Amino acid sequence: MYEAYFGLKEEPFSIAPDPHYLYMSQGHREALAHLLYGIERAGGFVLLTGEVGTGKTTVCRCLLDEIPDTTDVAFMLNPKLTVEELLATVCDEFGISYPDGNTSVKVFVSRINDYLLDVHTRGRRAVLIIEEAQNLSTDVLEQIRLLTNLETNQRKLLQIIMVAQPELLDKLSQPELRQLSQRITARYHLKTLSQKDVVAYVKYRLMVAGLIRGEPFPPAVLKRLFRLTAGVPRLINVLCDRALLGAYVQGKERVDLKTLKTAAREVSGRSARRRSSAGIAAGVLLALACALGGAYYWYGSGKVAAAPAVSVPAEPFAAAGTESAAYQALFGAWQIDYDPHDSRTVCEQARQRELTCMQGTGSLSDLKQMNKPAVLRLLGAEGTDSYAVLISLRGDEATLQINNERRSGRVDELSKHWSGEYLLLWRAPGEYRKELKPGERGPLVSWVAQRLAIGRQPRRTVRYDDDLVHQVKEFQRTKGLRPDGVVGPWTIMRLSALDGGEPALNDGPG
Repeated sequence: MYEAYFGLKEEPFSIAPDPHYLYMSQGHREALAHLLYGIERAGGFVLLTGEVGTGKTTVCRCLLDEIPDTTDVAFMLNPKLTVEELLATVCDEFGISYPDGNTSVKVFVSRINDYLLDVHTRGRRAVLIIEEAQNLSTDVLEQIRLLTNLETNQRKLLQIIMVAQPELLDKLSQPELRQLSQRITARYHLKTLSQKDVVAYVKYRLMVAGLIRGEPFPPAVLKRLFRLTAGVPRLINVLCDRALLGAYVQGKERVDLKTLKTAAREVSGRSARRRSSAGIAAGVLLALACALGGAYYWYGSGKVAAAPAVSVPAEPFAAAGTESAAYQALFGAWQIDYDPHDSRTVCEQARQRELTCMQGTGSLSDLKQMNKPAVLRLLGAEGTDSYAVLISLRGDEATLQINNERRSGRVDELSKHWSGEYLLLWRAPGEYRKELKPGERGPLVSWVAQRLAIGRQPRRTVRYDDDLVHQVKEFQRTKGLRPDGVVGPWTIMRLSALDGGEPALNDGPG
């Protein structure tokens, strides 16, 4: 209802587990890495736990993009089953036939074993993903363990991923389940988001939904949002959705504190106040424990958002670099002029030159992946801030331009000074309107094919088919991007740089 009003192409805060909307906080990155590691170990169990609404299911959906095509995957969404029902469900999900009306455990296990041996013979592997695994009874958990006894001399034939709320950990601590617990080869507990991650999470989802300018959630509102939700992604989605609807109904361009509070009351009544109090205490601990996850977004202001400054060491990156000088240096890298006296914002001036602003909060690894010069806000001593342009990032060494001076030093030293906020410029192709997803059509498909075919004859195509998706995934892997086949801003930046015609942090190919 409010999408067109805010300039969005689709609903940004749906609670559906769409992997394209997965904001990769440090915790979510580590969760995905643990799942992949467990699968690569070829056997046994992988366990992912987390409180309700922390994003476990979405991580699993993202995992499917990473699993090789030679993998057969089965999902079990309702594990409140008897042993016989469990085995029948496993057969149904893998497409294993069994006699009508069969209730024999022996028959089920025999058919499953034959299927797994056939899968192994064909050079494939089988993975069973069980969601809501905390609902599994003890006897069903034991039967699941027995399924992992199916093995050859070299490897187990079935990999099982259990996704559960923390209550499963209590069950696994029982003596009768110690053998299953010992077979867990990788486990990870997904925590809620820190306050900084909540800010990045909201802006990331708005960006994916197509927001290119404006800031529907001001900093003060995002701060209160964290307190109301304690960093639980599902609660953030529900509350943001209701708040945007409230702003739309009132004809407001931004969500204010009053609208957010009203939305909180509508969504959860008095519980919002209780959650707010609990969230403050939780947030203090989480902010200390959680690493800053990468995120990015566009909007039209051009000002790097302010944040509390802290005292940092003076060398080698401490200097009084001005914001104006930083923007001039950034524009200079693109061989265009920035006018500090122009009434238009930085991003508006960039758009006049067919460049797009990308501004957000992230990590140096994020900037390395985007491979573009960026204005950084540095935290100075005694509450003063300064600005610099990151012009080179190679290995462990970073180079900044501060006013007219270039300074180089170790990346870890720069991290001590950097607030985490950046602004960079990139040139989107004229064909770009939104992310390109597998199966879609449009002029951007031809552009992608041409970029990947630099130096050879491009394949003529108007559809983003499986072959081109495979090429994009391989390209994403070589550039350190998530190989999901979705052509979004980060992938387009790296594709645009293939011919070396744009400024880059690392001037190697692409």
